[in-house]
Amino acid sequence: MKFRPDKKYLYWGLTLFLALAASILFYFVIFHMDSLRRGFNLIISILMPLIIGLLIAYVMWPLVRLIETKLFLKLLQKLKIQYARKGEKAIRLASILISLFLFIFAIYLLLALLIPQLFNSIVSIVENFPRYIDNIQEWISSFFQNNPEMEDTINNLIANFSSRAEGWMNQDLLPQLNNLLRNLSSGLLGVINFLKNFILGIIVSIYVLYSKESLIANAKKGLYAVCRTKRANQIIRDCQYIDATFGKYIIGMTLDSLNIAVWCYIGLLILGMPYALLISVVVGATNFIPFFGPYLGAIPSAVLIFMVNPIQALYFVIFIFVLQQIDGNFIAPRILGDSTGMSSLMVLIAIMIFGGLFGIPGMLIGVPLFAVICTIVRHFIESRLESRKLPKEQEFYKGLDHIDEESHEAVRTNRGREIRKEEAFTFRRSGGKQEEDTDTKPKK
Repeated sequence: MKFRPDKKYLYWGLTLFLALAASILFYFVIFHMDSLRRGFNLIISILMPLIIGLLIAYVMWPLVRLIETKLFLKLLQKLKIQYARKGEKAIRLASILISLFLFIFAIYLLLALLIPQLFNSIVSIVENFPRYIDNIQEWISSFFQNNPEMEDTINNLIANFSSRAEGWMNQDLLPQLNNLLRNLSSGLLGVINFLKNFILGIIVSIYVLYSKESLIANAKKGLYAVCRTKRANQIIRDCQYIDATFGKYIIGMTLDSLNIAVWCYIGLLILGMPYALLISVVVGATNFIPFFGPYLGAIPSAVLIFMVNPIQALYFVIFIFVLQQIDGNFIAPRILGDSTGMSSLMVLIAIMIFGGLFGIPGMLIGVPLFAVICTIVRHFIESRLESRKLPKEQEFYKGLDHIDEESHEAVRTNRGREIRKEEAFTFRRSGGKQEEDTDTKPKK
């Protein structure tokens, strides 16, 4: 006679084991956080070439696909040239190499154009900082000439701020810039390590892009081997949705930020603003962050222009406000579309949560990630409502007082009724069980 363990005891044994394992893991996380952080950083440093390669491949794939389909395949169709399997591989490799060349050339061109001018702008700000403070004090004196007490108070604040800011620029900012340039020119270990990871990442991206279909096919093959067909299909659809959400958002925000930076640079040149390139780069870079981005870029830029010419700072604020209104109402909706499907409140919550947890990177990826989380929660809620035979439409719950427990009909007549304390925070296990049974089982 074979021994068959009782499923009840097996369930409780597995539950006890998982509880003990979770307790040990929780203790280790609380009291050995430094060890976990060091281990996590070690794993990230080892996998950094792979991470960089996957990111490069993800960013370059639309360009590779565009060159492959719109350039090579159309050209071969017009020339009526037949190609075999090896020909497809050759076309893919040529598309990857062209895309990689354009990618590296764009980075080089951007750095070659921006870094020298940005460095010169920062050095100019530091050197002319005392003169800018004098300009502000002269403007304050003329503005508050009828109120000498306010003038003295503001001048004292500016003098205190300027002495600290000038000390920080001379003692911290310029030495750090000089050290950065020396590190870049002398090739220290950190720069060499970054270049090594970047080169290895490029190699990884080439392999990933070249064999993209094979890698995805193997992943699907393993998924169907581990999961049931229905579950595997759902996981694939979920991954496709995540890919579409992140892809549309990243490409859309990149195009929108470049558009903002270009128009900002053109507008500042027309208006004769100082440090046009530096301010345009700041405004374009911070535009990647929704909601807070325009303000994060405009405030320090306005302060910088205010130090040179206070009147021009007012013109700059008006110009940025108009530019952001045009972008937010006309340009960005056409570029981004409904890539996240979230309201402004949800975007704000996503930035606050992920920005507080992960800083600037959290602000950048928080919106599409929160959009995916909201989709998961929304579908879970709708599935639970469907299982309880309740409507999923939002309109049904507007102005709702409660739902009748037996008929499941909306009751809207008791609004404004005072709730007695005996009705609040009641915990009726039998009632909940009965309600669940009536929701899930048909009445006889």
